[in-house]
Amino acid sequence: KKARLSTIFEKFVKTIAKNLNKNYNIKKKTVIYNNKEHVKLKGGRMVFIKKEKEQKEKSTRGKKEGFMQGVVTLMFSQVLIKILGLVYTLYLTNRPGFGDKGNGICASGYQIYALLLTISSIGLPSAISKLVSERTAVGDNKGANRIFKIAFATFAIIGLVGSLLLFFGAKVIANNWLQIPEAEMTLVALSPAVFFVTIASVMRGYFNGRQKISIGAKSQTLEQVFKTLLTIIIVEVVAILSNVSTEWMAAGANLATTLATFLGFSYLFLYYKSERKEIASEIKNTVNYQYERVSEVIKKILFVSIPITLTAIMSSINKNVDSFTVVRNLKKFLPEDIATAQYGILGGKVDTLTSLPLAINVAFATALVPAISAAKARKDNKTITQKTSFSLLVSMLIGLPCTVGMFIFAQPILNLLFPNANDGALILQISSLTIIFTILDQTINGALQGYGKLMIPTISLAIGVFVKLILNLVLIPIPSIGVYGAAIGSVACHMVAFTIAINALRKNIKLDLTFSKFVIKPILATTIMGICSYFIYSTLSGIIVERLATIIAIVVAVIIYVLAVIILKIFTKEELKMMPLGDKITTFLEKLKIY
Repeated sequence: KKARLSTIFEKFVKTIAKNLNKNYNIKKKTVIYNNKEHVKLKGGRMVFIKKEKEQKEKSTRGKKEGFMQGVVTLMFSQVLIKILGLVYTLYLTNRPGFGDKGNGICASGYQIYALLLTISSIGLPSAISKLVSERTAVGDNKGANRIFKIAFATFAIIGLVGSLLLFFGAKVIANNWLQIPEAEMTLVALSPAVFFVTIASVMRGYFNGRQKISIGAKSQTLEQVFKTLLTIIIVEVVAILSNVSTEWMAAGANLATTLATFLGFSYLFLYYKSERKEIASEIKNTVNYQYERVSEVIKKILFVSIPITLTAIMSSINKNVDSFTVVRNLKKFLPEDIATAQYGILGGKVDTLTSLPLAINVAFATALVPAISAAKARKDNKTITQKTSFSLLVSMLIGLPCTVGMFIFAQPILNLLFPNANDGALILQISSLTIIFTILDQTINGALQGYGKLMIPTISLAIGVFVKLILNLVLIPIPSIGVYGAAIGSVACHMVAFTIAINALRKNIKLDLTFSKFVIKPILATTIMGICSYFIYSTLSGIIVERLATIIAIVVAVIIYVLAVIILKIFTKEELKMMPLGDKITTFLEKLKIY
């Protein structure tokens, strides 16, 4: 009888809830209906309570960042990081006693550190963000937090092992592998950084998965600020104490990197402590929690992180191919100090300049992984197509002008930034051709990893690295080619990797991009920019100082390119509205009768 009365009452409440408004003088009571939706009758007022999942989403909606908000925050962060990186690279390159030789020592040691770092942590932010976003997309905040804690403990151990290997193996690596004995102390100085970067990577991945990409961006920016300041301070102090020893100054520069990584991790840790109440509240309101053993969670993390890490290892190996082949083969027909200096140009100035556009674009690759993972968990194919297509289009619009601009203004840029060491224009011109392929490949990899096709980026880049290795071994020993062979190998590597990856992407994800929109219009806008900017540079360089002419030409190039993109209507109204202040931009362009 009680059960039947309860059922009748539930039906009665549901019926009046659908048909009537408010203000019924019924005693306060809460009724659960099918464990999903309930009506709360409180003080004579009926309040409708939505499904638990919808309620949780509404309560956290303001706390999560939108896709483009996270992308723009990370983009500005990465640009600032690269600018600061350029500042200390300029300082080191132009500092008497350091120069290209010091860059060669730093770069060789740093590439080994980067390889160990890749093995221990590079795949972690994407892997953790993917797994965490999949859990939070269905309301399982407790499961997401558990993944984070298990990953933190596991990879802290792995990071510690990596640090110890680098510390105790520094002498063997420097003398036998690199054949640059001066690099030993740079490796020792970098060894603790492996541990701090590894655990910081887990924390960044966790925040990215919770749609708080700006937190990781802020920690990386803070890390770079300290790295720049500490590099200048420590190198100057070491120069005084060591009587301007290039070897010890290089070690001091890398010690600054270690201290900066510790400070970056400290910021993340303190932020996590400040968020404990919010995280605890999310865990308390968890729905769809699925318990998994520790071993199962670790397997999942490794299953996702290993392919991503392998992709990063391939990228690191790509740089280490140069470390192992350039100096070794150049020494066959050049003195050792000149061979090291030429590698310093390739691994120092050129790598720094060609990687600057990648910093702008990496925001899309980072944001796509959790966004597409969450959309796939909800079976939202429309969002997957929309975000992937938009990200690829923006990547094309970033990569093309950067490639053409760096090719045209290679020597003026070197004269502007490195007045005391401006060699390497042809190396920069050849290497600039990698930018467009690397940028597009970066975005494609983020989309594929978010979609669950984890091994495709690894395989495509592995084939590209193999092509580069062959070309390096064949071309560098030829005296008429020399170090240019390494740059040619890099172009071939990224071209092959991009070709494989884009074909795989088109098979798995439907793209909303026409050939005219994705290729013809961006090329047309870039051509207009290149012709106008070079004309301005050529005209001004005979009238004013060359450096000022270069700066004016670059600024004008940016303005002309933006105007060309707008006039050619490369973006639709819907795509413009996806951007920050998109509604205001669209309204303004409509008033100008452009759209």
